Amino acid sequence: MASDLILHRSPDRFDLMYRLLWRLREEPDLMRVVSDPDVATAAERVKNVHRASHKMKAFVRFRETSDADGDRWVAWFEPAHRVLEKTAPFFARRFSTMRWSILTPDGTAHWDGDALSFGPPGRQEEAPQEDEIEDFWRTYYASTFNPARLRTRMMQSEMPKRYWKNLPEASLISELVASASLRTEIMVSEPAPPPNEKFQRLRAPTVDRSSTDELITSNPVELDRGIQNCRRCPLWRDATQGVCGQGPREARLMIVGEQPGDHEDLAGQPFVGPAGQVFDAALTEAGVHRAEIYLTNAVKHFKHEPRGKRRLHRTPNAGEVQACRWWLDQERNLVKPRLIVAMGATAGLAVLGRKPSILAERGEVIETPDGARVLLTLHPSYVLRLPDVEERRRARAILVDDLRIARTEAELA
Repeated sequence: MASDLILHRSPDRFDLMYRLLWRLREEPDLMRVVSDPDVATAAERVKNVHRASHKMKAFVRFRETSDADGDRWVAWFEPAHRVLEKTAPFFARRFSTMRWSILTPDGTAHWDGDALSFGPPGRQEEAPQEDEIEDFWRTYYASTFNPARLRTRMMQSEMPKRYWKNLPEASLISELVASASLRTEIMVSEPAPPPNEKFQRLRAPTVDRSSTDELITSNPVELDRGIQNCRRCPLWRDATQGVCGQGPREARLMIVGEQPGDHEDLAGQPFVGPAGQVFDAALTEAGVHRAEIYLTNAVKHFKHEPRGKRRLHRTPNAGEVQACRWWLDQERNLVKPRLIVAMGATAGLAVLGRKPSILAERGEVIETPDGARVLLTLHPSYVLRLPDVEERRRARAILVDDLRIARTEAELA
């Protein structure tokens, strides 16, 4: 508490601290008595210091300038209390790759990219007055200002007027507040926008097979539309779109992967991401042209889990594979290939109806009870994930060899 209390600007802060220390000699539990006037005053002042530090983090605005060493970002700030040294480490972590200085009437803080240092008080005229970023702040603030939720007292509590003179966006506040009522009336009079697509997805039933159970088609357009509207398993809710198979209807060779990845989910096409690059290179080496094969996946929607801004792949379970087999069977009936290549265990499960051992069964044509001829091989993403260079080379060679076998068995030119 003392390290924060000493930062308060009250002229009697040392008197208060000394008085508390003196009383603690006879009252060791004094600081637990929150109703004591001295303790309550100290707690309130510490709270004020924390608030001043928080406001500094929120309202410091750097402006770009330069010196002999290159670009530098400088800000002038007038904190309510002496919180510069307390708060500067936050900016060192937040803007570690920038060279910056914060000037205040109490002192200055400087970060050179490696170390934080402090200097004597600064002057406002030492900081640049305006730069190109000013318009960005004004645009951002105007776009986030909601006139229908305006609470003037709350706004001034969160953004006290003492900080306005150093905030570029503050020049907009008076106009935005004055026009809030009119803008709210206009907003109310306008028709409601269409519901957010993601929200609509969340409200929809997770699984609904009724819309596809009657759809049996030999029309690729209808098949594509059916996959986009598919609700046979929950995966559609978090995917951008269904990813349909691609290739000529008369293709002699059908190749089945596991599911769309992140790139495929966004592009709406199979095998266009990193694994697709490995696959394309293997096709070329095996003498197979992508334009003459029908390429699809066992599961048509991207199964993933969010990890920050990334979407990480998750393997479809047996129920999801079975639900999506409806579409794979229709693709097989549509194309009627001479050979199906199943890349990976998930594709093998979808085509064979059982989970195969890829390395043990690969390279040999398997006859299924329904008359299909199937060849198992490694999935390109498996090759891509192998950490050892030599293992990756051997796995890629297996994939290429199996694609050569597929070319022969499918009687491609």
